[in-house]
Formats: sequence, C-alpha cells, structure tokens
Amino acid sequence: MKLSLRIPVFLLLAAVGFAGEPTAAAVPPGPSAGDWRYVELRRFPAPEARQGVAADDHYLYVISNHELGKYRKDTGERVAGWECEAGQPLVHLNAGIVYRGVLYCAHSNFPGVPMISSVESWDPATMKHIGTHSFGRTDGSLTWIDRYKAGWVACFVHYGRQGGEPGRGPEWTRLVEFDNEWRQIGGWVFPAGLIAKLGGQGFSISGGAFGPSGHLYVTGHDDPALHVLAIPDGGPTLEWIATIPMSAQGQAFSWDQREPGLLYTLSKQAREVIVGRLVKAETSATRGPAAR
Repeated sequence: MKLSLRIPVFLLLAAVGFAGEPTAAAVPPGPSAGDWRYVELRRFPAPEARQGVAADDHYLYVISNHELGKYRKDTGERVAGWECEAGQPLVHLNAGIVYRGVLYCAHSNFPGVPMISSVESWDPATMKHIGTHSFGRTDGSLTWIDRYKAGWVACFVHYGRQGGEPGRGPEWTRLVEFDNEWRQIGGWVFPAGLIAKLGGQGFSISGGAFGPSGHLYVTGHDDPALHVLAIPDGGPTLEWIATIPMSAQGQAFSWDQREPGLLYTLSKQAREVIVGRLVKAETSATRGPAAR
C-alpha cells in the first residue's frame, strides 16, 4: 500500500539525513515520501527549555529537570513557575500534557539505576503540585505520556550509556498502554530501524504525542526530526511510516489543542521554545517554469 493512502497529504514529508547519526550501512534510511515540509514560525527564550513543552488553550508549560515555567502562547511572556531542589522530591521531569485542566508530567530518576518512574501532576492555574502516581521500579525510564482511546500510553526507554542498565540498550524501549487507573492493558515495541537511528548515541525516544490524523509522532534526544508511526493492525511492532525534518533538536513537544498542524518544540542548546507548522512545500509544478 502506498504511503499516500495511509496518511493525509499534509503529513507526507521528505526524509533527510542527519549529521552525527550512524552510517547508512548500519542504519536503514527510513521511510520518505510527499511534498510537505515543516516551517518554523517564531521562537522565544525560556530558561526552562531543557526537556519538553506542554500546551493548553492559552499557555505553554516549559519543562526542565525539576522546574516548570508557564508562558503566554501569544506573547511568550513568563507568568508563573514551579521548582524544587533536585531530588526533593523530583529528579528528572520529561514531557508533559494538559488534560481536563491538569498538567501531567512524566518523571524518572535518570540517570539513576535501577530505574524508577512516576507521573506527577500540577494545577495549571496555580502551578501547585497536586498529585503523583508512582510506578516504583520500572522496566525502562519514563520519558513521555499521552492520552490514547479511553486511557493512557507511556514510553519507557532504555539507554546505551549514561543511565543504562547492564544487558539492556535502547532496543528495549517500549510503549505501554494503560487504562485510566494505570493498569497495563497493552503495549508495543518501536521499529528496529528507528531505534537504531535514534539510539546511536545511547539515547532513545524522548518525546511523543498523537497528532493530526490520529498517528503517533515521536522525537529522539537530539535528532532534528519528527517521526510518524502507526498503531499496527496486528503484531507488537509500531509501523514507521514517515520522517519530518524540523529545526528542533529532539526532546519532547506538544501539538496545539486548537489548531491542527501547529506544534511547540524547543531548542535545548539555545534555551528557546520553537513554534512551527506543517505546510505544503513548493514543487516544480507550483513554482512555474521560471523557477525550475
């Protein structure tokens, strides 16, 4: 089946190579198709821009290891925040999602081992920490969560270097499906080619969220691309169906809740939030003879 039949046209983007990844002989190039591209719209500074960003209707919540910043979506103004001392009680926040008026964040003890993880929650209006769900010791380190059907999915990753456990590398990363009471009801593994691409430096899947068309989009630790996955019709392995080059260097991201195709990423190096959009790329047909 052709990719154009699997994904709406606004998701078909060309895959490109990325500096610093393993050689082509070691890593398959991955899927590519289409004539759409990612466009960066604007940036604004946020000192907390280390791990991810979550969005609701009016605000962005920028996530650092044990600190959060609340910013206006329209102006980038910081209006509130939350923080704790490292390990008291939180160590390493990752991605976040705002659901039914609550900000939920994935949390782990990275780079500590054995791995332990939890989901932490805040009241976005007051930025007060209001709850926790502890998984205790986990098979993998929790990096991101999202809603799926009537429950949750959570990504537990393994590392090849810092924070890794003996005998288990990025290929042990998994996506787990939970019900609303955090009881496991299903799960998948990631395609071997994608894990080889993103895990070349010892890292794994740092961000993920279901987005336009209902597909799952994931990012690596420092890979400047958004990878599109599909829940398989059968079997335990997610299907890798497209790769979207973008300016953000991996980490966790968030789709806009009101405007499909608009997403919020970050530059960890520059400590900036990046606002971007998927748009149709110009082709030779649209540019005309003079532009060829």
